[in-house]
Amino acid sequence: MSSWKATLDAAGIESPQLRADFTRLRRVVSRYRRHQYLAVRLLLPKPIVPHVIAATVFMHHTDTILDREGPVEERAAAFERWEELVRDALTAQRSDHPVLRPLLHTCGTHPRLEHHIKEFLDAGRVDLEFAGFTGEEDYQHYIDAYSLPAFMLVAGLLVPDPDEVGYRSACRRFIDGSQRLDFATDLAEDLRAGRLNIPAETLERHGVTRADLESQRDSAGVRSLLEELIRQARTSLAESHALVTCLPEAHRPMGRALIGMEELTADAARRKGAHLLSSSARASIPAALRLLAREYRRRS
Repeated sequence: MSSWKATLDAAGIESPQLRADFTRLRRVVSRYRRHQYLAVRLLLPKPIVPHVIAATVFMHHTDTILDREGPVEERAAAFERWEELVRDALTAQRSDHPVLRPLLHTCGTHPRLEHHIKEFLDAGRVDLEFAGFTGEEDYQHYIDAYSLPAFMLVAGLLVPDPDEVGYRSACRRFIDGSQRLDFATDLAEDLRAGRLNIPAETLERHGVTRADLESQRDSAGVRSLLEELIRQARTSLAESHALVTCLPEAHRPMGRALIGMEELTADAARRKGAHLLSSSARASIPAALRLLAREYRRRS
């Protein structure tokens, strides 16, 4: 792995203030998404690494505002303040905010990012107003209206034309699988926060109630429910491998690793079974490191 200084140099980030900003963001990502951070550093060309990190932190920061605990009115007010700050920064092309200042620099290098930022901000209301899914149609609307715009913040940096139909379609298949998997693997955490992300019709089909999940009941219905969610996620992830062929050659190891990491997480979730009701599932560390090492050798 090259030094961080060399990475900033390769990205043409010369200002001491911006170098400090991007370094701060690097520390943030390395703390809460260690595997993904390692993949970015190992597998992407140095010039794009700081920009992917800036977009990732912006997405995470916004998502945290939307998902934090508290009455929806307070969350809505906090998001409105953040949205206004971001839009003002985009208009003025300057900001003193430590998340937005480097993001604006990335917009200057990757002009299409501004479109994806605005699309993501527009999508924020969908997450704020979320009250559960009745059926699959509601879930698919959520993917189109919120999850895909969030993913495109980063995915849009990896190709010359992020709005090319084939690429966006492949990104959608990936985020469909990834989001469904998140809802299964983070089920315990979501329930503790008072949020249930499984469609009511899916629960009914398996004869499972919210009370069953909250009481961590290990039943045949609960196990079949979780197996279905993970199977659906694996199907979408398998179909999303088309995403890799849309990427420039230098970015394909990262694309394969991104999908592969989710598939490892799905394997871990399947092994965990009904224990997902008490704690999350994460990809095996040895398996994740083997995946990254394999893709790094292919890159080299």
